[in-house]
Amino acid sequence: MTRKGRVERGTKETSVLVEIDLDGTGQVDVATGVGFFDHMLAQLGKHGSFDLTVKTAGDLHIDSHHTIEDTAIALGQAFRQALGDKAGIRRFADASIPLDEALAQVTVDVSGRPYLVHVEPDGMAPMIGPEYDTTLTRHIFESFVSNAQVALHVHVPYGRNAHHIVEAQFKALARALRDAVAFDPKVHGIPSTKGAL
Repeated sequence: MTRKGRVERGTKETSVLVEIDLDGTGQVDVATGVGFFDHMLAQLGKHGSFDLTVKTAGDLHIDSHHTIEDTAIALGQAFRQALGDKAGIRRFADASIPLDEALAQVTVDVSGRPYLVHVEPDGMAPMIGPEYDTTLTRHIFESFVSNAQVALHVHVPYGRNAHHIVEAQFKALARALRDAVAFDPKVHGIPSTKGAL
């Protein structure tokens, strides 16, 4: 069984291609035109052990919002597609990842129901580099969970450097998703009393 997803999404604002293999080795080929976002997607693929291709052309002459949002939507759709019926997966997982002074704690439930809880330290720097508005981190996760149909809790109890705070979140998300979609030999069929996720 291959667990791969491929989504092409085109609007008047962006053109997005996302391919993901949940059983890959962390090979990443990402180009969105937003350098820091590319760096975060590379963390997701590498630390999740997902093979991930992302190619986005967006209206960066306006700002990076549409490019980042539409990429996150397509990523969520491809992730959901790759999961199939979710038979045999662990479903629940968590990860705590430090990055220097910052700590990110992520808990995920591949539940079939979208929900996001997202807590960052107060006083975050508004920008990382010239293109990445730090308020977009929450929006990336909102767009992802809405389309991947997962419940995601992200908590950063402390951190000073905005780059570290955001990167720790993506690394922790990667490790939690990696564990949640892993096959569990004790799980037979769909891991839900409902019989469907």
